[in-house]
Amino acid sequence: MKKFALIVAGGMGSRMGNSLPKQFIDLLGEPILMHTIRVFHHFDAGMKIIVVLPENQKLKWKELCSQNRFAVPHQLAAGGENRFESVKNGLKAIDEEGIVFIHDGVRPLVSRETLVRCFETALKYGNAIPVLPVTESLRKQEGEINISVDRSLYVSVQTPQTFRSGQILDAFTQNYDPAFTDDASVAEKSGYKINMVEGNRENIKITTPTDLIVAEAFLTNRS
Repeated sequence: MKKFALIVAGGMGSRMGNSLPKQFIDLLGEPILMHTIRVFHHFDAGMKIIVVLPENQKLKWKELCSQNRFAVPHQLAAGGENRFESVKNGLKAIDEEGIVFIHDGVRPLVSRETLVRCFETALKYGNAIPVLPVTESLRKQEGEINISVDRSLYVSVQTPQTFRSGQILDAFTQNYDPAFTDDASVAEKSGYKINMVEGNRENIKITTPTDLIVAEAFLTNRS
């Protein structure tokens, strides 16, 4: 079964305190996004990799690829006004039946085991999203009142959110809804049941300077 990785990289570096888009920030000698792309290439060198970037970042990305001699094959798609539109643009490059991994560009630590679980479950049931149990206490805030909630009823969601191509292409034919928080919520609104698999704890989304330190530690220990 053909595999596709649709890597969405449209973030800015505001929470990093950096004017450079966060996917371009250096992580152990090269941009975060390069680490992320390489994970999927190592998982399956025949996988088609589509990177979604804002138009005004494409030239910078090409410069970074040249500077770093980054040669992993991939194609670029234009980012949209929001994640929904960005993913929809990237899906236009899916040209045959297969399994589509939709992944955040700043999650370079997804494990091979998580990718295997996502692939096998999506192949069998149509989709899969990696999740982890919530380990901290939760409270729900309603106006000025807050109440404790049962954390065992909740999970935290990661990427890659993984789908059979026909299913996710169908889901993205609908109009944008502000309630869409991720790709699974788009598929769910189209009537598809979402299947959860175990994620990996180190598969963090790098959005703050602290996250960058943690990612550096994980990558150093892996090597």
